[in-house]
This record gives sequence, C-alpha cells and structure tokens, in this order.
Amino acid sequence: MSLQSIELLAAARLAAGAQHCPQGALYILATPIGNRADITLRALHVLDLADAVACEDTRHTAALLQGYGLHKPLIAAHEHNEREAAQAVIERLREGQRVVYASDAGTPGVSDPGARLVAEVRAAGLRCVPLPGASSVTALLSVAGEVQGGGRWRFAGFLPPKGAERERALQALAASPEANVLLEAPHRIEALAQALATHLGERQVTVGRELTKQFEEVDTLPAARLPDWLAAHPQRTRGEFALLVHATAPVAAGEDEVNAGALRVLDALLGELPLKTAVKLAAQISGAPRNLLYEAALARKPQG
Repeated sequence: MSLQSIELLAAARLAAGAQHCPQGALYILATPIGNRADITLRALHVLDLADAVACEDTRHTAALLQGYGLHKPLIAAHEHNEREAAQAVIERLREGQRVVYASDAGTPGVSDPGARLVAEVRAAGLRCVPLPGASSVTALLSVAGEVQGGGRWRFAGFLPPKGAERERALQALAASPEANVLLEAPHRIEALAQALATHLGERQVTVGRELTKQFEEVDTLPAARLPDWLAAHPQRTRGEFALLVHATAPVAAGEDEVNAGALRVLDALLGELPLKTAVKLAAQISGAPRNLLYEAALARKPQG
C-alpha cells in the first residue's frame, strides 16, 4: 500500500471513525461517477471495515478499490444474478459481517442494479445503511439554475428504448410542465436528441456530458437544437449523459393566451378524459386560467 493510500485511509478513520458502523448490515455505496476523488471519507472508512464488497462488475470495483489502497473479497451481484447473490450476502450478514454493495458508478438501485438486493436483505429482517455520494442527477441540477425555491422536478431516468412504450413516455414528457431529468448512454444519445427535438421543440434542455470527468460539458439550449449540438463535435456522442428538460414557464392569471406547455398538458388529458375533467386537471397542473383552457379544449374537441 502506498504512503498516499495509508494517509488517505488514516484521514477517513479520523473523520468517520467515531460514527458507529453496525455489523450484520449491508452498506449501499454511491461510487464516483467519473472522478475518483469524488469518494467520501465515510465511504472509505466503511470500505476499510468491510468484510466483503458485492458489486455490479468485480473487475471495475477491484480497480476502484485498488486506487484507494484497498483489497476486499468481491461478490458479483449484477442484474442477471441479483436474487442468487442476495442469498450469499444475507448469509454473510447473518454471520455478523459488514458487506458493502457498489454498482459501477453512482448510487445502486437508481437506474443501476441494487434494488432487488436491498429488498431481499430488508425482507430477511437485516439492516441496509446508505452511504451517499456523487450523483449525475444532482450534479446536473446544481448547475442548471432550474429548480429554485423548492421547485418540483421529476427523475425520468432512461426512457424505454423503442416502440409504443417509448412514444408514450415522450408524449408524457412533453405534456409534463415540471422539470424532468433523463439519463442516456452514448450509443443512444443521437436517437434521444432527435426525439426530444421532435417532441419538445423550443423547450429548454440542459445537457450534461461526462459529468465530473476531464472532458465534462454542460450546455443549455432549445431541444430543437440538440441534434446539431451533438453533430458539432465528433466527441460529443461519447460518454454518459444526463439531461434536464426544463419546466414550462408558468402562466400568470389573466393572460389572454395559453402557453404551449399548458396546451400539451390539455391535449394529453383530452385523449383520456371527458372535456370538463381534462380542463379542470390541466388548469391545476399548469396554472393556466381554466376559462382559456376550456375555450382551447372546445376548439380541439368540439362537443355534440
């Protein structure tokens, strides 16, 4: 172990050693999403104490641990064997061991394996302890300047890859007046950019590429320009993406026009509900005046 690693783990013990870390518990570890320095001292302390580390990819996690001067027994626990791996973890926990679970990057169970493992451990009456850390979602929100004063936002994650389910998700996204956070992989980002351009038009999107990494990019632009933004530089289709679809602008009472966001909400509801019910809900969701929405609804879905 290098002197640097010894000093790092000593600092971790000094910072977090006074906190009780119960035995027989599963620790859910948020690992760095790109920058290895984005690990917490508490996480390093618990990793140092751990009897084993369950992980999505043993090779990836072994390299991560080695970077901190740590070497632990590894248990493969990915989406294809999560149920079986849970039983091995539960056996260790019942023996009083501390087990850490880590996915490849970010927080397990959030668009990553881990939720089933946690559910199995909790069903067995055993404790799960969160070790929070880096997150592409909160990292993007922090630099987008979107959610102010407790404003609402929704985590949409990865959209369905194709077919009617994807189209429904895109329509719901367009109809939602709230801010929405999406994730996407590099081999699908061009298709997502085109879909957002088609469905969202001039609605603002903040795109975060390779967050926390050396070639990190964050930019805000209308959804209609996303395909051109990607095409402007060849490297822009590489890396992991987080995207924030900004909220639609609220409509002030008394305005004589209904904005596009409110109309998208209205259209989505008219497809499923009676006219008066759709108008009532659209007004509650978007903040647009009900009388103007009612007039718009009549123009879209005449009665009789």
